[in-house]
Amino acid sequence: MGIIQGATIRGSTIIGVNPPPTAPTTIGQAFGGGFFAGQISTAGNGIADYYLVIAPVASGQDNSKQWKTNVTSTTGTSSAIDGPTNSANMNDASHPAAQFCEGLTIGGFSDWYMPAKNELEVCYYNLKPTTDGNLTNSGTNINAVPSRGSNYTTGTPAQTSATDFKSGGAEAFTAASYWCSTQASASSAWRGDFSNGLQSNGYLKPQGLRVRAVRRVAV
Repeated sequence: MGIIQGATIRGSTIIGVNPPPTAPTTIGQAFGGGFFAGQISTAGNGIADYYLVIAPVASGQDNSKQWKTNVTSTTGTSSAIDGPTNSANMNDASHPAAQFCEGLTIGGFSDWYMPAKNELEVCYYNLKPTTDGNLTNSGTNINAVPSRGSNYTTGTPAQTSATDFKSGGAEAFTAASYWCSTQASASSAWRGDFSNGLQSNGYLKPQGLRVRAVRRVAV
């Protein structure tokens, strides 16, 4: 019999094994120290390799953080899906939003990070707080599961069915802009608007916007 890492064998019984968490089935359910926000495909092939977990709003969101304290380029932050790498490359005082996320320990987990552009979009698509119409010039996301090759319609996505994430709910996103960890240029970075789904790359890095941390759990 093969050796199981972290296990102790006593007689014919294997003890000390930490089983993987039960797979989440419902958007918004408690999971992995936060709440299940959807699945992502880092390869962009429609096959999920991670569950995306959104942090609790009380401990994992800040309402005004700068992406960067100046308008210079940050190496290693260009990915639209690799939030962990983007965020880790900004874990210092000149990048307040990412540093906030990187410094969190919630639910016993310390691998929280600032979501990349396509990760934050999955959060909007599945956890949209309002009944307002979407702008139709955003929404394409090859890293979503299932993959989406076209932009939103005014009615899709609809308001989330997760009660706590609807406007006024305890875990709801504010209908406002949130930073992504994806750099757009030397002076600007991407943000996602939770009032209408707009993904925009025109905000200067020293602007104070909301940020909410996420983590990944392997499928």
